[in-house]
Amino acid sequence: MFKLHNNIYAVEMGIFVKPNTLIISDLHLGYEEMLAGKGTLVPRFQLIDIINRIESMLKKIPTKRIVINGDLKHEFGSILRTEWRDILKFVDYCSQHAKEVIIIKGNHDVALEPITKKRNIKIVKNLKIKDIFIAHGDVIDEEALTKSIKTIIIGHEHPAIGLKDKHRYEKYKCFLKGTWKNKTLIVQPSMNPLTEGTDILREPLLSPYLKNIGNFEVFAVAKTGVLPFGKVKQITQF
Repeated sequence: MFKLHNNIYAVEMGIFVKPNTLIISDLHLGYEEMLAGKGTLVPRFQLIDIINRIESMLKKIPTKRIVINGDLKHEFGSILRTEWRDILKFVDYCSQHAKEVIIIKGNHDVALEPITKKRNIKIVKNLKIKDIFIAHGDVIDEEALTKSIKTIIIGHEHPAIGLKDKHRYEKYKCFLKGTWKNKTLIVQPSMNPLTEGTDILREPLLSPYLKNIGNFEVFAVAKTGVLPFGKVKQITQF
């Protein structure tokens, strides 16, 4: 585990809030079927990969609650066959490993309720754990401005950092940590194994929480663990 802030730790691509909450974000189940519909054939490994990654996290932390911080599914306006199957399998898996499973609604989760009703899983707009506010991050939530909230955790952005030299360019998923309205803001990477995410050094950012990230710290997710890379403005100087 890598300590991000107070009782908040990065565990591979998840966030662990002591004493027992695991937060994951942006799974985008159904992404494979979307690609197939556009003529791009990929092996069907997305759900298996995500479950394997979560199993690896669960071996490192005590977990009674699993929070999915938005975009559990990928397709906006309908429910793909793969989404029905994989989401049910996924929530069943989570329910076997945690007493409570909570889904925070993301912008891709427009048609999620017909699936989760079959398993009686709660879908909420946001979640508060003491002074920590958890929301997907696609819109500014007025509750995040409450004085009692000290830390905000969002997904949505799929942050990654692209590093290149003369001959090679590699992109790594990463966590971001900075401030927003005098509160600590933590952005977690996407759990979707089929995309690396948005290169925060070169691509436009989507979340309204992220207007100026020069002073944000970057923590890259590597095979060896979570590595501190310094502040965004320091990295851009290289």
